[in-house]
Amino acid sequence: MNVLLQLWRFWSTHQGELFAMLTRHVWLVLVATSLATAIGVPLGVLAAKRPRLGKSIVGLTNLVQTIPSLALFGFLLPLPFIGGVGARTALVALVLYGILPILQTTAAGIGSVDRSLVRAATAMGLTARQRLLLIEIPLALPSMLAGIRVSTVVSVGTATIAAAIGAGGLGEYIFRGLAMVDATVILAGAIPSAALALLADALLAWIGRRASDRHRRWFPSRRRAAVGAALVATLMLIVAAVVVYTQRGSSSTITIGSKNFTEQILLGELLAQTIERGTSLHVERKLNLGGTLICERALASGDIDAYVEYSGTALTAIFKEPVIRDRRAVLELIRQRYADSGRTLLEPLGFNNTFAILVRGDVARSLGLRTISDAVPHARGWRAGFGYEFLEREDGYKGLARAYGLTFREPPHVMDLSLSYRALAGQQVDLIAGDATAGAIAALDLHMLEDDKAFFPPYDAVPVIRSATLLAHPELRGALHGLAGRLDEATMRTLNEAVDIKRRDAAQVVREFLERR
Repeated sequence: MNVLLQLWRFWSTHQGELFAMLTRHVWLVLVATSLATAIGVPLGVLAAKRPRLGKSIVGLTNLVQTIPSLALFGFLLPLPFIGGVGARTALVALVLYGILPILQTTAAGIGSVDRSLVRAATAMGLTARQRLLLIEIPLALPSMLAGIRVSTVVSVGTATIAAAIGAGGLGEYIFRGLAMVDATVILAGAIPSAALALLADALLAWIGRRASDRHRRWFPSRRRAAVGAALVATLMLIVAAVVVYTQRGSSSTITIGSKNFTEQILLGELLAQTIERGTSLHVERKLNLGGTLICERALASGDIDAYVEYSGTALTAIFKEPVIRDRRAVLELIRQRYADSGRTLLEPLGFNNTFAILVRGDVARSLGLRTISDAVPHARGWRAGFGYEFLEREDGYKGLARAYGLTFREPPHVMDLSLSYRALAGQQVDLIAGDATAGAIAALDLHMLEDDKAFFPPYDAVPVIRSATLLAHPELRGALHGLAGRLDEATMRTLNEAVDIKRRDAAQVVREFLERR
C-alpha cells in the first residue's frame, strides 16, 4: 500500500510530464504500427503469391528480430538520413520489428483462403487484382489483424527502450528510475506502458472478433471504394506527420542533452534552465541519452546543441589522446580538438569529477585501507563491479590494472554505474569505480581510496556547444558564462544526494539551486 501511495503521489505531482510522455509513447506506437502495416501487408501478399521469394523476405525480417533492441538502436544511430538521436531512429527500429508478425499473418491468411472460392471467382471473370481485393484480403482480414495486434504490443514495449536515444515516451521514467535506483519512478513508467499494451491488445482483439463475424457486413459494396480511399489518405497524412515531426525545429530552439546517470541529468537541467532564465530561447531536453559516445555523436550530427562533458573523458575516450595529468594542458588540448570539429568548449563549471575507487567503509577501517595501493594485496580475493565505459576506456580498468598491478579473483562484473553503489553496499561486490561527486558515497558509508600513483587525469565538468549554434545565438555564451566556477565538488555531491538518496525531482533540485544562487 505504501508503494501504491508513493506512486499515486508521484503521478499527481508530475501530471503534465506524465501526459506528455504518454502522448509521445502513443504517437510512436501509432506511427510505427501504421508504417509497419503499410509495408508488411504488401510483403505478406507477395510472400503468399511468390513462395520462393517469400522465403527470402521472411528470412530477412527474421534476421532483424534476432538483433537485441538496444543493439539495433546503436547500429542505426550513425547511419545517415535514418539515424541520429531522437524519434526518427526509434521509428525506424520499431517499424523493422513490427513488419515480421504482419507479414507472416498476412501470408498465412491469404494462403488459407479456400481455393474453390478463388476458382469460382476466376470462373465469374474476376481479375487477379479483383480476387485479391474482394475475396482473399477480406477473408484473410482476421489473420492480418492478429499480426497487427502482435506488432502493436511489441512496439509498446520496444518504445520504452527508445528513450535511451532521446525518443521520449514512458521509458524516460524507467531509465530515470534505474539511474536513481528508485522503484517508484520505474513503476511510474512501467505501469502505464503495461496498461497501454493491454489496452491496445484488447482493442485489436475486439476488432479481430468483429472481423471474424461472417454475418456482419462491415463495408457495404457501395462504400468500399470510399473507405479504401480514406484509409490510404489517412496513411499518407501519418507519413507526412512523421516527416514534419522528425524534421521539425526552429532557429530559436536549443536542444540540451545529457548522459544516463544522475549527475548528468542534473547538469543537463542546469544548462537548460539557465538558458531559459537568461534568454528568450526555447529549450528542448534530450536527457538520459546513454554513454559518452552517444552524446558525442548527437552533438556532432546536430541532434543536440550542447551537453556537459568531462575533460579527461574527452581527452581519452573521444579524442583518443594519451593521458595528461596537467589540468590546464588537458583543457587547452581538448578546446583545440573541439574547435577543429566545429564545437566550442566553454568555461569549466568548477568541479573535478574524477573516478573514485570505492570499497565499503567498514572494510576500509578494519583493514586500514587509505590508498589504491593498500587495496591491491586484498583485491586478489575480491569481486569488482565496473560500468560499461570504465571497462573499455584506456583511462579505466585496463590502464588502472597496469598501473597498480590490480587483479581480482574473477573477471569484473559489468553493471550500470548507478546500481554499482548499492551492489557494493549490499556486499554483492567488494570494489567499484564510481564518481567522486556521487551522493551515495557518504549515504551508504563507502570509502574512496586515494589515487596515490596519480593515474587518473583531471575530469573537469565543462559545457560543450556547437559553434554554429553559438554564432546564431551569441546570447547563449553570456547566459552560460554565469555558471563558470559556480559548482564545487561539495555542491555537486549535495545535488546528487538530493536526487539519488532523498528521491527528489532533478528539475526541482536545479531550480532551487539557481534560485538560491
